[in-house]
Amino acid sequence: MRLLAALLATSLIAAPALAGPDFAPAVEADYAAHLEKLFIDFHKNPELSFKETRTAAIMAKELRAVGGIEVTEKVGGTGVVGVMRNGSGPVVLVRADMDGLPLKEDSGVPWPSAVTQVDIDGVTKPVMHACGHDVHITAMIGTARQLAKMKDRWKGTIVFVVQPAEERIGGARKMLEDGLYTRFPKPDFAVAFHVTAGIPTGRLALEPGISSSSSDSVDITIHGVGTHGASPHQGKDPIVMGAEIVMALQTLVSREIAPLKPGVVTVGSFHSGFKHNIISDKADLQLTVRSDDEDTRKKLLEGIKRIAANVGRMNGLPEDRLPTVRVGFESTPVTLNDPELTRRVRGAFTSSFGENIMFFEEREGMGAEDFAYFIQKDLKVPGAYFVVGGTPQADIDAAKNGGKPVPAHHSPFFRIDPKPSVTLGTQAMTVAVLDLLKK
Repeated sequence: MRLLAALLATSLIAAPALAGPDFAPAVEADYAAHLEKLFIDFHKNPELSFKETRTAAIMAKELRAVGGIEVTEKVGGTGVVGVMRNGSGPVVLVRADMDGLPLKEDSGVPWPSAVTQVDIDGVTKPVMHACGHDVHITAMIGTARQLAKMKDRWKGTIVFVVQPAEERIGGARKMLEDGLYTRFPKPDFAVAFHVTAGIPTGRLALEPGISSSSSDSVDITIHGVGTHGASPHQGKDPIVMGAEIVMALQTLVSREIAPLKPGVVTVGSFHSGFKHNIISDKADLQLTVRSDDEDTRKKLLEGIKRIAANVGRMNGLPEDRLPTVRVGFESTPVTLNDPELTRRVRGAFTSSFGENIMFFEEREGMGAEDFAYFIQKDLKVPGAYFVVGGTPQADIDAAKNGGKPVPAHHSPFFRIDPKPSVTLGTQAMTVAVLDLLKK
């Protein structure tokens, strides 16, 4: 079935959407008059996770300028919440993330970022919008501006959530902990989108079930015994233990997880020592762990703790000096699109844009998304997380034919085509909200 859907989508790649919402010209005009300048400003001035003070202030100002929106700042740190009421009816949460990434931009766009910022770890870093969050927040303002002019078409409440720190998968949880669902109207539905370089502009993707994997950052600290490099027998080498841990971790997915259950354990950082002939007394490893279900996630995290501890024991470390494993500081569960809400939003998209607007996107990796926190089962808030194409079809075709590759997200070369991305994102989100709040 998935292969059939993929083949069908491929056959439709070059086909244009058959229709568009009646307010599409208004969105195009708003982009030319207002949204383009806003996008460029966001792109040139990105900010790191939990440091998005300038961006948050602009978003609050823009939401207030729409009129009829109650705006609250500093929710969960730098988060912004705007509540637009229009009589009795359901409550829809519309979310956009706003943080950038610690990368030096080399995308070739005419308005690149050249800013640096002191990160929450105290280190000054270059900053770039290398994942399209500038599109998300610009489209949120576009959506708010359109919905404010169409109050005769909908009834209910819209909660605009400008979320910090998605890249550190912590902002959504911080906003919930700061009373997002108690201080403000609790949503009946939650919707969000991500612009994606891997699918063509003018196309949308939305499927029920798993949208994004879970993610857990893990820190392992190995407490060795330092000594001279010429006398290794007098110490306990944390680099050797770290290497043993790295290799043993590779067996977790291959030998402890069922073959049809996906999982990833990646060691992204390994630091120890300062000089050729000194055996260090400490090594630090940083991992990312991904899964598509809670049982697999639990098994992987428990396995990491078990391997780290027992490698220490195997090397003769005392119990009070075993490697320590830190988890839970950057984590998010699996993002699951509610089947019924997905069916409804897809129906709204195809009714407004035509059947050919939908693109089937095969998952090729295990990217994560902390929008999952807003739609956990215990909160009873169904969610739909859709995708907006960000790369012209011609560029995708050229890459497939041996031309310049389409830059990946989180790359210094990342770029999307802003006008079709922002305008379609605005139109699609407006269509979704109008359907969920229709009279």
